[in-house]
Amino acid sequence: MRAETTGEEIVLHVPAEGEPIGTGQDALDVIGEAWGVEATVISIPAARFVPGFFDLRTGLAGEFIQKMVNYRQRLAVIGDISAHVAASDALGAFVRESNRGTQVWFLESHNALTERLTAG
Repeated sequence: MRAETTGEEIVLHVPAEGEPIGTGQDALDVIGEAWGVEATVISIPAARFVPGFFDLRTGLAGEFIQKMVNYRQRLAVIGDISAHVAASDALGAFVRESNRGTQVWFLESHNALTERLTAG
């Protein structure tokens, strides 16, 4: 994992390679890493999430995201999740609502995250 400053935020970037993540414990592990570098935003590639993460019925996304919110860590899921959104109206609504807020974002690229964090 690497951290970098973007705008006024420290972003912890979870690498694209590695074991799939998506459980509540995985969220706590990543949060611990973020705290270690004083990051306020955690960027995770969509491809790193376990199968079923984007199927809201599994509860995986809800548990993972709730841990992020509880510990006041902003989460950016980076990558193309259009196939998941196309398969689920509920996920599409969740993504749209999340992207309107400041806590959880589903973004296409790291450049989109940079734009969000430096817009002012």
